[in-house]
Amino acid sequence: MGEGKGEERFWELKRWGDWGFLVAMKSLLLITVLALGMGMAHGAEPIDFAHEVVPILRERCGECHAGEKRKGGLSMNTRALLLEGSENGEVVAPGDAEKSYLLEVILTDDKDTRMPPKGERLSAEEVATLKRWIEAGLPWEEGFAFAAPTWEPPLQPRRPELPPAVDGRENPVDRILDAYLAEKEIARPDPAEDAVFLRRLNLDVLGLLPSPEKLEAFTQDKKAGRRGRLISSVLAEDAAYAEHWLTFWNDLLRNDYAGTGFIDGGRKQITGWLYRALIGNKPFDEFTRELIAPTPDSEGFINGIQWRGNVNASQTRNIQFSQNISQVFLGINMKCASCHDSFIDDWKLEEAYNLGAIYATEPMELHRCDKPTGEMARAAWIFPELGDIDPEAAQPERLAQLAELMTHSENGRFTRTIVNRIWHRLMGRGIVHPVDAMHSEPWNEDLLDYLAVRFADDGYDLKKLIALIASSEAYQSQVAAVEGEPEPGEYVYRGPLAKRMTAEQFVDAVWQLTDAAPTRPVTQVLRMKLEPGAFEDVVIGGKWIWSNAKEKPVAGETIALRKVFELPRKASRADGVITADNEYTLFVNGKKIGSDPDWMTVETVALEDVLVPGKNVILISAKNGGDKPNAAAVFFEARLKIEDAKSETKEEIAIVTDESWEWTNRRLNPRGQFGNPPKEWLPVRERGGGWAKRVDDQIRAGIAQAGTARPPMVRASLVKSDLLMRSLGRPNREQVVTVRPEQLTTLQAIDLANGTILAKTLERGAGNIAANTSGSAEEWIDALYLRALSRAPTPDELAVMKEILGPKISQQGVEDVLWTVLMLPEFQLIR
Repeated sequence: MGEGKGEERFWELKRWGDWGFLVAMKSLLLITVLALGMGMAHGAEPIDFAHEVVPILRERCGECHAGEKRKGGLSMNTRALLLEGSENGEVVAPGDAEKSYLLEVILTDDKDTRMPPKGERLSAEEVATLKRWIEAGLPWEEGFAFAAPTWEPPLQPRRPELPPAVDGRENPVDRILDAYLAEKEIARPDPAEDAVFLRRLNLDVLGLLPSPEKLEAFTQDKKAGRRGRLISSVLAEDAAYAEHWLTFWNDLLRNDYAGTGFIDGGRKQITGWLYRALIGNKPFDEFTRELIAPTPDSEGFINGIQWRGNVNASQTRNIQFSQNISQVFLGINMKCASCHDSFIDDWKLEEAYNLGAIYATEPMELHRCDKPTGEMARAAWIFPELGDIDPEAAQPERLAQLAELMTHSENGRFTRTIVNRIWHRLMGRGIVHPVDAMHSEPWNEDLLDYLAVRFADDGYDLKKLIALIASSEAYQSQVAAVEGEPEPGEYVYRGPLAKRMTAEQFVDAVWQLTDAAPTRPVTQVLRMKLEPGAFEDVVIGGKWIWSNAKEKPVAGETIALRKVFELPRKASRADGVITADNEYTLFVNGKKIGSDPDWMTVETVALEDVLVPGKNVILISAKNGGDKPNAAAVFFEARLKIEDAKSETKEEIAIVTDESWEWTNRRLNPRGQFGNPPKEWLPVRERGGGWAKRVDDQIRAGIAQAGTARPPMVRASLVKSDLLMRSLGRPNREQVVTVRPEQLTTLQAIDLANGTILAKTLERGAGNIAANTSGSAEEWIDALYLRALSRAPTPDELAVMKEILGPKISQQGVEDVLWTVLMLPEFQLIR
């Protein structure tokens, strides 16, 4: 922030209103947050409620204070009931064990008040655990209660009868919710204003701020049905849609671009497959089957992470498989049942292991609390009513059987789980909440069941599901006010809830406002939807090549191909496309660029950072597949732009696979080196085959993308996480993540106020804006508000922003204005 304006700006913002005042006071608030957070940062190890606390309370307290038992007026069924205390008053003081009566009666020697009154006293270790739990604030597993559940989730789908429409509100979502609100005697929420609706829809569906042009076009459209047309047009932005929902699915499927397991081969990306599935809107049942019974491009999900060294029995790949597919596709927590019979619900250790045995390639012995039991798992499905797995079948066949059972038309748990996740993303809270507690009773069973059967009726089309919800008056309503998190079973729907931007949405929005996005994604994806014949005029220069041997390559044959070339200057831009039958790994000047095992997909690669003036070497390790001799080939084509600033000349160079390449049967190691360098390189030969018919459209699209003068903005979902995104909630994805933290943390406050990454981005962006803005300060502020908030500034806001900006548009003034707007709750919330 600039200096010399502090006191004047403070009082101006105070007159401006509470939210502006909060911005001015942020530094003081940050100091307070830090002071409060220091104790947390250096506190004890996190408490594991399910495994450490629940067994103690169930065994030592449950006989008198759980279920229907409430001796002394104390019930421990839920956290809320425990906090209500007993007939004698407060029992626990969250955060202060010393003032908690619970520990007092556990530790006392008075036999009349000692707890538990019978049996052995709690051990020192058990007492220490309860003390840690209380000091940590009494954390409680969402949805958990000691009382036996009174509601059992159905397995089969159910088609509820829709209530009659009221006031012409025909959308099935509205018909169900209008009846619900009428029954609760709650007024329907008022409609959201057009600009609010547009901003909400664009951020929810595309993850981007709407442009001022889109805002003007929508608000100027006065014809009936304009909101429906807007929804259709937003959903038709295929690449933006895919790149936004990539974040959601990366979290769910543990997919990332760096982290544990990638370096040593213990983990595999599925980015290419996932991107194509999203941009093509692959039906969700097919999507799921390809993850459970995978292709080489999608197998990374079920293969999980091969942890280094010795791991707990509940963290093996087989058990990861059991945990992950049950959580992602069924909303079931198998983690507890992977160690012992679940404390959270009714799932048993044997069921978790039997599910894992479907994936296993060797016999699995059950381990209870990491100790072998001598019992062996037998591959089995957890809902035998739908069918079962043949335990004697080979692993691929077992996985195919599971994929069919998971997506079985009578598996209502499958469809309910995904529609509940999408409802949560759009409306701010699940119909079942938390979303991974699908054993819990929904606040509206008819709504959940209708959305699930409608989703199946619509061909498991996720875009149609989003359109159905977004088209409802419920989604298009003003957000409801919320006071705290209700206890399980007490939530009452009053309208959609405001949502915090995800880390990726916030970063994308900053990049939109500052034109400061990275120049390249880290992923090898074709950032467009392929339309047949769209690039017929693009000329393909590369050929399909392999060794010069006359006979067909044998199955498993692996060769290295090489191209050596000179560049007169550094390439300002270099884009390539590559594929191979069956798989390849690409190295340029000794650096690994990428790899892929599927010849039916074409990957794009960015090369300008690895190409150098002078000599360059491209190496491709290529492997044939199949089980007998068959055709094999490699295709590569790159377009390089070479610019000479002195002479102002531009040159375009193409590097393509052709007869000028060379090959050897010596194998490259994973680092792109030869253990035993080849004595000679042999000429390659062009190969004929059916590849062109299958992938030429992809190749042409990739070449066209390479020639784009201004490619679309790189999205945060396509780059590696950094400290800013990590602090804003982007997970490391070593575990399945279905919901990110919704509360502001100390780390987030630090990074938003003083973080280097955000500061550098704003500095760079402010420089771009100051250098390229020709209009007045007032015009730029108006444009900023329209882009950031989808509205013009009020006169008071405009006056304050002009004061912050200064007499002319300067880099420092722009930086200050940008920071002020970015800190507004109105900016950071989707409302």
